[in-house]
Amino acid sequence: MVASKKKIRKIVSKKTRRLVRKRIVRRTKKKLTALHLRKPESNPIIRPIASIPWQSKATFNPAALYHDGKVHIIYRAIGDTDESVLGYAESRDGLTVSGQSLNAVYCHVKEKKAEGMRPVVFYSSGGGWSGGCEDPRLTLLDERVYLIYTAFDGWGSIRIALSSISLDDFISKRWYWREPVLISPPGEINKNWVLFPEKIKGKYAILHSLSPEISIDYFDSLEELDGSKFIESVHQGHPLWMKRDMLVRGVGPTPIKTKYGWLVLYHAMENANPNQYKLWAMMLDLDNPEKILYRSIQPILEPDSAYENYGFKAGVVYSCGAVVKDGKLFVYYGGADTVSCVATADLDKFLKELVSAKHSTLTEERIMMRA
Repeated sequence: MVASKKKIRKIVSKKTRRLVRKRIVRRTKKKLTALHLRKPESNPIIRPIASIPWQSKATFNPAALYHDGKVHIIYRAIGDTDESVLGYAESRDGLTVSGQSLNAVYCHVKEKKAEGMRPVVFYSSGGGWSGGCEDPRLTLLDERVYLIYTAFDGWGSIRIALSSISLDDFISKRWYWREPVLISPPGEINKNWVLFPEKIKGKYAILHSLSPEISIDYFDSLEELDGSKFIESVHQGHPLWMKRDMLVRGVGPTPIKTKYGWLVLYHAMENANPNQYKLWAMMLDLDNPEKILYRSIQPILEPDSAYENYGFKAGVVYSCGAVVKDGKLFVYYGGADTVSCVATADLDKFLKELVSAKHSTLTEERIMMRA
């Protein structure tokens, strides 16, 4: 019996060592590199304010625009009515905010539901049960600030909307937004679209899908999107829907132009953690942005901090904004669908790491999501 106990102890000990080794392998598999964004102690930089009804529950998924030495932030807010609206804050150093708006700076006018009509879709993103404007992206182009967001009417329609405001009005905080136009078709669910900050081959370019291929639509003028013409993208029911990478969720912030190409950050999950939203990076060709040049083989940002796991939805980092300031990349993101945060990297080192031999181009043999 004594010998038997010793044998059991030895077996357990060997098994324990194997488990420990496996854990170490898992931890060391993702070595910290110049691609991994650093989180400051100032996080979260924007929190809900219980005394302000329109942003009492959540202030998250911030978009950002850098102009004249200042980072301008537009964030999604949810308050007492559960409706999503947009708020404003600004930052001089990129890490701490001031000038947070006391009133919402943008609200989406929802289509009214006919009396007695039942909801067509059951949808709640970030707890915005009453609809509104979700997950904004900002693009400065031709002295106008363009706003793309998800418009939810609260009962039957999840579409992409486009609005804009003059740069002068924006930085002066005169919120004279142009009336929004819906640019995705009715009867579909579309999210995560961005407008490039420069014309490509003389045309406005809107990136609207990452998988199974990079999908971009081009326009001589954005006035072509007048509410009667829509962008056809990959959605449930689309012929390409089942061919897409199921772990890729969509593009994050507006693309950033670099000497290597268009830097695109995007949201995806991993097989090992299918319930966690993480942030990844890819580089698109400057002249032909449908072509992927490089993409990271590991996440650049993961939900491993308390404020990314305690909130409406645990395990989520969701970025809608990124800017370059003083040689640093500032990435603004929502944590746990509740608060707004920021993470940074040295831009030059970040880009060199992304395009180095350590990171593969997209091939059939090496797709980082399957690693």
